[in-house]
Amino acid sequence: MKAAGPILVVEDLSFSFGKRPVLAGLNFTVPTGGITGIIGPNGSGKTTLLKCLNKTLTPTGGRVTFMGQDLSRIKLRTLARLMGVVPQQWTTPFAFTVREVVMMGRFPYLRRWAGESEADRAVVREAMQATNTWALADRLITELSGGERQRVLIAQALAQTPRLLLLDEPTSHLDVNQTLEICALLERLIRTKGLTVLAVFHDLNLAARYCQQLIMLKEGYIYAQGAPEEVLSGPNVDAVFGVKTVVGAEPFTGRPYLYFFLNQGQ
Repeated sequence: MKAAGPILVVEDLSFSFGKRPVLAGLNFTVPTGGITGIIGPNGSGKTTLLKCLNKTLTPTGGRVTFMGQDLSRIKLRTLARLMGVVPQQWTTPFAFTVREVVMMGRFPYLRRWAGESEADRAVVREAMQATNTWALADRLITELSGGERQRVLIAQALAQTPRLLLLDEPTSHLDVNQTLEICALLERLIRTKGLTVLAVFHDLNLAARYCQQLIMLKEGYIYAQGAPEEVLSGPNVDAVFGVKTVVGAEPFTGRPYLYFFLNQGQ
């Protein structure tokens, strides 16, 4: 059986805020299936890159191909059916129920002035069951813990029935147990729903453990990319993050495990 090609191809992608360049000539592919992680220090362009990929921002140069089509030619409504986005923060001034929040993921499918159908409600229920949020259906989103809310936002994205899921630091502000739950959920969704995940990671050891490919950004360009063991070398991490790094092996998976120290003189 022939292996699936990449779901996303980025060629010479650039972006600037006015005269200030933020991304410069990025080239990479995201293979279908698995988790590709984007890593880099604050201000390296990680969130801006995701926004260029979901058409929140328009690149100033280059080309993005998504599922074989030029991203710039894909209508937003069509894109919302193929690409789900889980932002770093999601706030609302209204106390929606969890069911209502997840139903928002069906907006790209609803006809104007038409309410949700029984089919929409079935998709929402399936998304909530997949993320273990069905028991929270009648709770208010404002009453949930950080981990519960993150699972609800993933359920909302799943209700779009996407092929690609973009996540911006999906485990930020979560405790250890919640972090592991979210990562296990993503792995399960890849396995059972055929999803591809592209996610920004703040925790390098978490990225090393769960990602099949990493893209390391520094000051808006790609410093390194490839498998975690290739990207997360001591010299690479030292050069990009400005710390002294010793790389070992995680005892249960054999993946890289990083130990950090301040450079002398800091």
